[in-house]
Amino acid sequence: MLAYLSTKRQFLFDAPVIEDLVRDAVKRNLHFDVGESEYLSWRNSLGNAMSHVLHSDEIPDDCGIAVEYRLNGRRFRLDFVISGTNEHSKESIVIIELKQWTDIFFSNLEEHVQTHLGKGLRDVNHPSYQAWSYKAQLEQYNEYVYENNVEVSACAYLHNCKATEVISDSRYENALSLAPVFIHGQSADLRGLVTSKIKSGNGTSLLQRIDDSTIRPSKQLADAVGNMLAGQDEFVLVDEQKTVLEKILTAARETFSGGKKVIIVKGGPGTGKSVISINALSKLTSMRLNAKYITANAAPRTVFEAKLKNLVKGDVVKHLFGGSGSFTNPSRNSMDVLIVDEAHRLRMKSGMFRNLGEDQAMEIIDTAKTSVFFIDEAQKVTWSDVGEISRIKALAAKANADVEILELNSQFRCSGSDDYMAWLDDALDIHKDRQNYFSPENFDFKIFSDPKELHKEIALKNKSNNKSRVVAGYCWDWISSKDPNLHDIQIGEYKARWNLKSYGNEWIINPKSIDEVGCIHTCQGLEVEYIGVIVGRDLIVRQGKLLTNPKARAKTDASLNGFIKESKLNEEIAKAKADQLIKNTYRTLMTRGMKGCYVYFEDSETAEYFKGLLNQ
Repeated sequence: MLAYLSTKRQFLFDAPVIEDLVRDAVKRNLHFDVGESEYLSWRNSLGNAMSHVLHSDEIPDDCGIAVEYRLNGRRFRLDFVISGTNEHSKESIVIIELKQWTDIFFSNLEEHVQTHLGKGLRDVNHPSYQAWSYKAQLEQYNEYVYENNVEVSACAYLHNCKATEVISDSRYENALSLAPVFIHGQSADLRGLVTSKIKSGNGTSLLQRIDDSTIRPSKQLADAVGNMLAGQDEFVLVDEQKTVLEKILTAARETFSGGKKVIIVKGGPGTGKSVISINALSKLTSMRLNAKYITANAAPRTVFEAKLKNLVKGDVVKHLFGGSGSFTNPSRNSMDVLIVDEAHRLRMKSGMFRNLGEDQAMEIIDTAKTSVFFIDEAQKVTWSDVGEISRIKALAAKANADVEILELNSQFRCSGSDDYMAWLDDALDIHKDRQNYFSPENFDFKIFSDPKELHKEIALKNKSNNKSRVVAGYCWDWISSKDPNLHDIQIGEYKARWNLKSYGNEWIINPKSIDEVGCIHTCQGLEVEYIGVIVGRDLIVRQGKLLTNPKARAKTDASLNGFIKESKLNEEIAKAKADQLIKNTYRTLMTRGMKGCYVYFEDSETAEYFKGLLNQ
């Protein structure tokens, strides 16, 4: 969807008031309002920086100019696009990513830098990588672009930045080779790139044809993604998993002729929700349908991206994954299928400050012809989680969508031990089942009296294949996030750090992370062979009764944000909700292991209580 569209000649004429024109165009064509900071950035980036670049007779007056171009079905917007034909009379466009940044610092994350955004330093994509990813999106998904071999070039322009030491460092060599970066004082160099790609203009017609084009995977992309799971044993489907997959594919085909469908798949830990999701993504893409895998929590999609990116050439896999807050301004039916894994983690508002959109589930249903929600309501772990089957059904009805509810019963994690799952639900007072019989002979479950010994044992298990980790309830402040020399968790002689920021959301598969401790946010939706769980004082037993204590949670944990406010309105309801969330958290942590779970309870009375249950 195009916001502002004109020729170069008209753009230069509009430059003195360009921020007003773009704001009005965004409101009219993209249907949302922008804040004061973005409005002022247009004055600086467009009215000053880009108008200066375009003031040249070498750039044709009738070349096309697009500002704030949003790819259909995608949240991101292309800042500036110039169109025309190249020296071979071939259609050509140049994407320019504009940044207001002045100070830039190195990041520990790959292809990231740090800059001041909001109230502090934040890790962000290197602008060259960002610009190139937009180019890749057009080349891989815009039918007009790939069918007509439109030449697409990309670059970044940091017109306020005066130093190149960080932004052009050799560690970003790959990204820079794909999309060069220009800084303050290099407007002539940027102009040179534009003039090398745009030799003559063709008005706005090329940009309009691109905007009107069908969005679907190219055949090359479809073939590559369709074959990416071949030979990958961890993604093989069995029994009811295969049935659910075929139901999803059938629903997607049926929406070719119109209508909307919503599929809700209920399943507990280890029933294969994520495996089905990835298989569906692969199959749907091979059918050349516009599909995406969505999660609210970044860790699962980041890990799956990392596992699959080496199986497909280029960086195409990254574009198949997205966050649940990517559809705050939905374009109805712009996606064929959205696959929402961990749908219990959906929230109402989106964005860093929870101030965007209205309802993530509603926005997903509006955006997709077929939306699939994989859900386990007993894995809601934060105050803002609103992913519930009843809500999704009501929203589907509001959107006139047909609803189908499926259920996965067989679980393959925890050594396939349904007895362990039943015992754990009973022990955590989530679902009472005194008829279960669980024996550690079927699933390796142990209670340790020393966290140091627990971590040592998990580290030994990890040596063979890097598939074991230690996690904990969020009862210790994350002080090492600002000083990695500090230890967050200290229990007697045991000292450990929470997951380092440098590992990002790949913590659970990074070979060096075994010495650290993860939390619910870095492991939910994922699995290992052996999981070690440190249970803090937010879960305790007194006089034989299991209790929860929200005040024992760390100040740096946002999971229970809202508890205090709601307590003032209705203390009983707030306590009940917090109680459920804390129990759900430990249920989730203690079901990450396929072969075993080792547990340490910081509270000794709680440890004795669970030992007693184990002996029953």
